[in-house]
Amino acid sequence: MATDDMNKNSSGAQGPFESTRKAFGDTAASFTQQASARAHDYATQGKDRAVEALDNVAGLVGDAAGQVSDRLGEQYGGYIRQAADAVSGLADTLRAKDTDELVEDARNLVRNSPAVAIAAAAAAGFLIARVVKSGLTPPSGGAEEATATAADEPSAPRKPAARKGVAKTTRADAPPPDADAADSLPPAG
Repeated sequence: MATDDMNKNSSGAQGPFESTRKAFGDTAASFTQQASARAHDYATQGKDRAVEALDNVAGLVGDAAGQVSDRLGEQYGGYIRQAADAVSGLADTLRAKDTDELVEDARNLVRNSPAVAIAAAAAAGFLIARVVKSGLTPPSGGAEEATATAADEPSAPRKPAARKGVAKTTRADAPPPDADAADSLPPAG
């Protein structure tokens, strides 16, 4: 009661606490609206990018269907064409729906079959992690690259480096390792 008396004066006007609370509520509502508008814009952009990517995939798969038909037969090419049509149909479905409809469809999917939604989220998370990991890993330019280039290019046979007291042998000339011989060696000390 004392708080109510402090927030209102005798004429019914709002006190300092009530006006601060109202201003804070208005600011929070404004931020919520801005965040919602931005999220909707990002979702629309993501949908457009996904549709474009699916169109590209459908085109590539459709092109591959002709090559598969030529090499493996018309039956296999038909399977590939069906896959291209399915991807193209998904792109058309995404293109036709509004972002809000897609969000509602996703909510309904989660409500109706949560196990499928969890599996899809796990798969998407795995794919995103792989993409991020591959994008963050710098290409190695050190010893691995040099080894790969040396292995790819034919070169003259290399001679092993000579060390004092060690006979020059190549790996082909060396005797196979003997487990019993290793056990009979004196301990290093």
